Amino acid sequence: MTKLTIVANIIAKEDKIDLVKTELLKLIDVTRAEEGCINYDLHQDNENPAHFLFFENWTSRELWQQHMGNQHLADYMAATEGCVEQFTINEMTQIA
Repeated sequence: MTKLTIVANIIAKEDKIDLVKTELLKLIDVTRAEEGCINYDLHQDNENPAHFLFFENWTSRELWQQHMGNQHLADYMAATEGCVEQFTINEMTQIA
């Protein structure tokens, strides 16, 4: 089984940085407790505080997809609707 690495970039609207950050932080503990979660680390850009990055590792793509369907992510999406300028996810495989 190949470990799955996720890199998620979230760019908050300038006037919504604090709200988005608060909602992202709510995801940490509940996600880290999920089956298959190896790490779930949130970063904030030092030069651009509107830019957040999740670096995640999962034991499988299937368990990550379960995570993506969980209620706490739906709650995050509802709470931040209209507050995010850009959101991208990259599914990665470590090669070295």
